[in-house]
Amino acid sequence: MSLVKKFATVGGATLGSRIFGFARETLMAAALGTGPMADVFYAAFRFPNLFRRLFAEGAFNAAFVPLFSKEIEANGVEGAKRFSEEVFGVLFSALMLITIVMELLMPWLVQWIIAPGFADDAEKTSITIRMAAVMFPYLMCMSLTAMMSGMLNSLHHFFAAAIAPVFLNVVMIGALFYGLWIGADPLTIAWYLSWSVLAAGLLQLAVVYVGVRHAGINIGLRRPRMTPNVKRLLVLAVPAAVTGGITQINQIIGQAIASGKEGAIAALQYADRIYQLPLGVVGVAVGVVLLPELSRALKGGHMREAANIQNRSIEFVLFLTLPAAAGLWILSDAIIRVLYERGAFSAENTSVVAAILAIYGIGLPGFVLIKALQPGFYAREDTKTPMRFTMISVVINSGLAISLFPLIAERGIATAEAAAGWTNTVLLFSTLLWRGDLVWEWALAKRVGLLLVSAGIMSGALVYALRYADPWLQPEVSLLQQVAALGCLLALAMVVYFACAFLIGGADIGMIRRNLKRRPKPSE
Repeated sequence: MSLVKKFATVGGATLGSRIFGFARETLMAAALGTGPMADVFYAAFRFPNLFRRLFAEGAFNAAFVPLFSKEIEANGVEGAKRFSEEVFGVLFSALMLITIVMELLMPWLVQWIIAPGFADDAEKTSITIRMAAVMFPYLMCMSLTAMMSGMLNSLHHFFAAAIAPVFLNVVMIGALFYGLWIGADPLTIAWYLSWSVLAAGLLQLAVVYVGVRHAGINIGLRRPRMTPNVKRLLVLAVPAAVTGGITQINQIIGQAIASGKEGAIAALQYADRIYQLPLGVVGVAVGVVLLPELSRALKGGHMREAANIQNRSIEFVLFLTLPAAAGLWILSDAIIRVLYERGAFSAENTSVVAAILAIYGIGLPGFVLIKALQPGFYAREDTKTPMRFTMISVVINSGLAISLFPLIAERGIATAEAAAGWTNTVLLFSTLLWRGDLVWEWALAKRVGLLLVSAGIMSGALVYALRYADPWLQPEVSLLQQVAALGCLLALAMVVYFACAFLIGGADIGMIRRNLKRRPKPSE
């Protein structure tokens, strides 16, 4: 299967998840707006989500996949099964211990880390503590899910792992529908959502477990033992866990600062959901597919192929994210108004969230490039260098967020996250280039310049068309007409951008066709 087709498989499944995520956020905006219960739920949910990224997705995509791939090469499926059982035993025991400790410490964690701004409201703090306690076991489910997803990706079974996140959105949508149908108050709906998160975690774990069984591996529970393989995994996983959670680390810092203003946490979350669509579809697809592909090429000694895979991934990322970034900047007001402005979500909310989304748009290519550059380190079993860059970006994010929040409120937090993301990207790119692990291509640099020109022409067309479409995007117009008008603008943007990109040479149809038709070599 070609690199592009693998990106399409994972990206398509992720797109489905993000579409359901939009539906979920639209219902939440109607039910909770940016009110106190929205703040409470998102604050409580952010914490298990942070640990999921730190100890699950980042660590296992970075550390587990290369070691699991190496075990398959050296000892076949049986060796890989033995290794996965060793890891499962240690991981299960560690997660159980972490969950118990965190549940006991939850009151302190909420008051000092999750939402210190709630300190003056005893009821808000109490509800946040209880909801966080209900949702924290989600971490255990998702960490085990991430491990099995890494196994599936290494075995080139991408779909089950990519489709699993859909079930979180489906279960939460079901909880929201039920709450709105019975006319429940915001507090009751927030409780329904909290329990639905835990139920969804169990369902996602079941989905990937079935996928692993279908791939021919049956994992048994072993007594936890620190074997050499497990020790090597931990050495790689600890820095990778920090690195993989960069976005969540920055967001929880932003959340702690934003908790001092009512509605700020929810506003950041609503904007985050929109930009997560291109970030997830492109970034997750590239990150998931690129790591095992690079690991395979490097383990086989195919250095030229590894360099080509890395460069084509960067090209693919910029080809899709540059127009997305420009579109988010120009259409932020229209997107937020059409998707959210109804029920408890007011025109004032739209203005605040749209401003945040526009800033996130500037950071989008940087956020996605991080996903394309980090595998260049992880495939070479170097997880410490990206961790150091992550810590630098966290310091930048914290300093800017603290400095800018008193001046421009939520927009300051978004600006800090975007600046931190681009800093991380520049450090990763320049280090790979300096080490010789990234091969400079003048042809690629020229194509990127032409893609920027194409995105600029697209932006001009959008600004011109928006003047005529604006009357159809107002709240008093029917939702169907609003969606149709926004859809026409997006369609226009795509036509103009892709036409320009192919006409002036920013993209090459022949190259894409060759990638789509590419077949694995016998050594692959």
